[in-house]
Amino acid sequence: MPEGQQDRAELLAELLVGFGANVQPGQIVAVGCEPGKEYLVRAIAASAYRRGAKFVDVGWFDPWVKRARIEHAEDATLDFVPEWYGERVLSLGRERAARIGLTGPVAPGVLSDLDPVRAGRDRLPAVKESGQVVNERTTNWSAGPCPTPAWAKMVFPDLPPDAALERLWEQIIHVCRLDEPDPVAAWRERRDVLVGAARRLTDRAFDALHYEGPGTDLTVGLLPAARWQAAAFETVDGLQHMPNLPTEEVFTTPDPARTEGRVRSTKPLVLFDGTVVSDLEVEFAGGSITELRASAGEVTFRTRTRTDPGAARLGEVALVDGAGRIGALDTVFYDTLLDENAASHIAVGQGFPFLLEDPARSNESEIHVDFMIGSPDVTVTGITAGGERVPVLVAGDWRI
Repeated sequence: MPEGQQDRAELLAELLVGFGANVQPGQIVAVGCEPGKEYLVRAIAASAYRRGAKFVDVGWFDPWVKRARIEHAEDATLDFVPEWYGERVLSLGRERAARIGLTGPVAPGVLSDLDPVRAGRDRLPAVKESGQVVNERTTNWSAGPCPTPAWAKMVFPDLPPDAALERLWEQIIHVCRLDEPDPVAAWRERRDVLVGAARRLTDRAFDALHYEGPGTDLTVGLLPAARWQAAAFETVDGLQHMPNLPTEEVFTTPDPARTEGRVRSTKPLVLFDGTVVSDLEVEFAGGSITELRASAGEVTFRTRTRTDPGAARLGEVALVDGAGRIGALDTVFYDTLLDENAASHIAVGQGFPFLLEDPARSNESEIHVDFMIGSPDVTVTGITAGGERVPVLVAGDWRI
């Protein structure tokens, strides 16, 4: 690895370990890895051990092995997930471990020529127990981007490989605020802005949000006393952490029975397995998806939304203002962590019960898939219980 890239990897690792996950002495640290991301995993391991970690546990996922399964395995076995996959996640929760995930595609298009229905049935590397651990708040966790040549080529196809990777690194350094003299201080300042916006939204107690824009006329009902959350998370034991770096969103869990209208995605969606869903248009009635169209990835995404009854309902609504660093770049990263923090988004599937006064009203599902619906052309209006309409986001600016 070039010396400059190694230096940047160590900076990113320190941010994820020390500030994002906030790894504590004596903790187990679980790190997810895919081919091509080993260099950052090793930097993370070194950083974690320097902070006194008891053990760094690396979990490996290979998308080419997944391809072999979808291509050759018996159809009846595609839904099988070994029980120890879920038990591993639950054990990390019981151990009060730290968890760090690395995003960014390593094998774009590796499944594109395979049966999309079969591809949609194999949901790995996602496991349903991850949502349980998040909602139980038993681990301090964070996710961050990991540049790879394959990802760089996907984002900047017109550049030579080395130049594309360099450009990707430059943008990730910028959006992670690693170009600041004190990145942690910069993140704390941004965190306080987001927390303030979340507090104002909670105080307004809107009954619904209305989204209007090209191809979008969507009303999402909200639950009574629902709390809006931003970048600052805290475990059940009081340990603070930043779940995503970078993060620019404020979010809550909506009423899963009250979504009506149509919505058009404003950025491509990349599923966990690398499938790209482009030009997504979704219609809702009575809270559930009634129509779904896309120019690419349609069948795979539709299959995901049929995983269980909750998979076709919303579990999250998130608002992103125009002051963040990601949207200003006008880059499509083909990575949900970055793209969802460039624009307001919604997610089908599992909700966040810990944000609700009555957790039983949260949507339940084995999946949680975000897709981006925001842009400067999309206006978000809050609707009170009395029917008053209050501007919330207009041209990317907060109005509350």
